[in-house]
Amino acid sequence: MTSKQKSQLAPLPWIEMLTYWVLSFGSHLYSFYQLHRFSKEHEAGLQRESHLEKGLLSGFKRDPSDFEWSFWTEWAKKSLLWTLIGHGVISRLTSIFYPKLRLPALALYGLLAATNVLGIKGVSVLLVHLGLSFSVAQLRKPALSWACNLLLLSTFHIQQLQEIQRGWYETEEEYYLLLFSVAVCGLRFISFSLEHCWCPLDRGGIEQLYWLFSYTFYHPFFYNGPIITYKDYVEQMRRPAEESDKGKSALSYFVLRSGRIILWWCIAEYMIHVIYMHSIQSNETYLEILPPWALGGLALALVQFFFVKYLVLFGLPSMLATSDNLVPPKLPRCVSIMYSFTGMWRHFDEGLYRWLIRYIYVPLGGSRHGPLYKMFSTGLAFGFVCLWHGGHDYLQYWALMNWAGVLVENGLKSLFASSFIHSIVEQNFSAAMERRCVALLSAFSTAMLILSNLVFLGGIHVGRIFWKRVFVQGWSTMLPPMLAFLYCFAQIGLEWTSHPP
Repeated sequence: MTSKQKSQLAPLPWIEMLTYWVLSFGSHLYSFYQLHRFSKEHEAGLQRESHLEKGLLSGFKRDPSDFEWSFWTEWAKKSLLWTLIGHGVISRLTSIFYPKLRLPALALYGLLAATNVLGIKGVSVLLVHLGLSFSVAQLRKPALSWACNLLLLSTFHIQQLQEIQRGWYETEEEYYLLLFSVAVCGLRFISFSLEHCWCPLDRGGIEQLYWLFSYTFYHPFFYNGPIITYKDYVEQMRRPAEESDKGKSALSYFVLRSGRIILWWCIAEYMIHVIYMHSIQSNETYLEILPPWALGGLALALVQFFFVKYLVLFGLPSMLATSDNLVPPKLPRCVSIMYSFTGMWRHFDEGLYRWLIRYIYVPLGGSRHGPLYKMFSTGLAFGFVCLWHGGHDYLQYWALMNWAGVLVENGLKSLFASSFIHSIVEQNFSAAMERRCVALLSAFSTAMLILSNLVFLGGIHVGRIFWKRVFVQGWSTMLPPMLAFLYCFAQIGLEWTSHPP
């Protein structure tokens, strides 16, 4: 459905919507409770196999099995949190006393902060990539720029080069930080290259290199995003700061946003203290014996934790970027009100979505040249995301499932938008009943969306067991109630989309 159609969805009786809210909240809480009980009953076994840590709260264990959360938490303690605070201080001081030096000061600070963590050799890798991308972009051939940047990204997979780079660091985590930095900066290099090819700037080569350097080493977005395009970065950084962005309003914004980020961090930590979801998902035996409600709770907990995790990981950089007069992408939308593959991609990581649309989907034709071009453009976008994340086998399954999901949703939207089907629907269904039918179809889409996310978050074995237990063995017992609850989730999602806060 288009956004215009979504805004025209018929309202439902308040008692019906209240029922959907109660069932949605109740199913979340009860399934989480059942998963919590299972976690506590098998705590000793999980302790032996997954090495649960001593919790931050007395009497609680902590599940450290989510690599990404543990990785960024440890780096935040070591240095990243302090260097981000340093960025905010320098930005504020230069904005007040030396506005013209703010941009070069932030670029230099970003370079020094990256060198402190990655070392001179690690930063040299990024500078080599930057120089090659910049040089090829001067030829103004988009195909050559794409080839150059894809070759640079493919260096991830050269084993000899991996061994050399690992030798630069004492720990594996330091090497991973270099990989993450190169991957995110690769998107920036592609953005600069294509923008320069499409619309060559009047500025000289030195000034272009200066802006690319500033864009690459902008510290809040350097390691993990979120992603903004080169065009947006330059335009927003060149704007004069608004008068309202100072004094009491800036302080209140900082306090409120900091409080929200701390709250999200507390929720994420609470989840891994009371629910050992990541240790459970890594053990096929536990996945097979999970009670039905606990299995549903596991699926919900994994995607909800992923959502809260990225509220934290994107929240602090976005707050600092906003204080720098940038407009960062919106933070992820709650996954429990996502009812389509298209919506998930559009609203979870908005920065990556815009990047894919601007640099892959639209240049390849998108929806302007018929369904075949649309399929091809969408497929290559998902293929690139798979490659960018590492190209592992579970990522290939995940990308194919998402591509198929988007194609099916677009096909159904085109079918129901046809004059023949539309007239039948208008004649035989009320507006409220039409909305209920949309929610019912969305329940099936959400089930497949959750399955694909389980493959992404847990691997092929998690998706396989979930498919077997719910769709094959439980088609008459587990699947119907699951679809009923997903129908309630979809109704709340439709209401949220029609009447956003």
